[in-house]
Amino acid sequence: MNLTAAVIFLISMILCLAKGISMIIPLLAGYGLFFCLALKKGCPAKKLLRVSVYSMKNTLIVVQILLIIGILTASWRSGGTILYFVYWGVKLITPRFFLIIAFLVTCLMSYSIGSSFGVACTLGVIFMSLARSGSVNEAVAAGVIISGIYFGDRASPAASSLILTAALTESDSLENVKKLMKTGLIPYGICIAVYTFLSLKNPLDKVDSAILNSITENFNMSFWLAVPALIMLILPLLKVNIKLTMLLSIGASGVISIFLQKVSLIDFLYFCTAGYRCSVDGLGRMLNGGGLFSMLEICAILLISCTYSAIFKESGILSDIDKKTESLMIKWGRFPVHLLYSAVFCAVFCNQTIAIMMSSAVCSGAYKSTGASGSELAVDIGNSTVVVAGLVPWCIACSVPLSFLGTGIEALPYAVLLYSIPLWNLLRSSVRRSRDR
Repeated sequence: MNLTAAVIFLISMILCLAKGISMIIPLLAGYGLFFCLALKKGCPAKKLLRVSVYSMKNTLIVVQILLIIGILTASWRSGGTILYFVYWGVKLITPRFFLIIAFLVTCLMSYSIGSSFGVACTLGVIFMSLARSGSVNEAVAAGVIISGIYFGDRASPAASSLILTAALTESDSLENVKKLMKTGLIPYGICIAVYTFLSLKNPLDKVDSAILNSITENFNMSFWLAVPALIMLILPLLKVNIKLTMLLSIGASGVISIFLQKVSLIDFLYFCTAGYRCSVDGLGRMLNGGGLFSMLEICAILLISCTYSAIFKESGILSDIDKKTESLMIKWGRFPVHLLYSAVFCAVFCNQTIAIMMSSAVCSGAYKSTGASGSELAVDIGNSTVVVAGLVPWCIACSVPLSFLGTGIEALPYAVLLYSIPLWNLLRSSVRRSRDR
């Protein structure tokens, strides 16, 4: 990659992140830079435009899914499914096992909706309020919640990060989910053991019932509210198409919103489009958001970022880096090198989405050259880039959840899942290389 173009792209990314400007602008600037660099290398403009358009066309199915995810999260808020998780999470809490229950319920909810931010600003806020009122160590509680929200962000069929990764690596997202679950079993077990121990050391003094009263006063808490979540949990296991699964879940939420929560059809459609708005102040701070519009920026980022790989491949811009990366992977192994790149990308770009994009662009050639499939690259991204982003304090994937929870970096040592997954897979990689020699 031309050093000048890379530096200009990097500076534009950093400036936009510092100023809070949308990532779309530096990505478009980067596309222009790399397009010009490809022209300089002798690639015809028409061919570059053709491969860019072709790349975006191949991504439209993913864009559709992302837009449906936005609608799904709003419909769950409107129907009360998210509050159903909150209600029973608080209701079932045993003071001595508060932390492990918080972890398991957060994992379940994050797997259902696939959004780390969505769970952090709803269920996470509730559990932190309970922790503070019950004299539980705030840093420990926040670390437990962060681990839980990344359970789904990494391996939920509805997670935008997983769908983006599958699109960039040209792999099957449901197959990736199975592999990510398998490679995460030991870290999950470690988390359960550690958080059970910490629960016994940090019991909850009392459970504040005020939140339960507020929920029951304003929402119907019928069992039917769990149906949209059950659809998302069960149907993918039965190999039902993920888009159909989401649409069925949205339909169920619509029925629940209209007949149980007394939301008009017009309001429900508005919520699905522009995002849910709750009229109850205390609950509104947790529930507001979602909707089709909320996914427009990430869809634009995906469409633009997918053109990068097409231009890189057509022009050979990454050929030098591919060779160096391939050499390092032959020497050290694929996952250790990828983990190193992931840490650098997360630290430099401060954004999980961009780090995923860069991980795929830089490592895909070397993975193919060393005999690895797109699915293997996707799983390695899930086991490194996605979770490492949550450990970099200045990265959005870390700073935003911490701000929701009202804590600082002191919570990160307790986010066991985020570092046990890359460390466990680093160990697996080392053992496999030693065995193959």
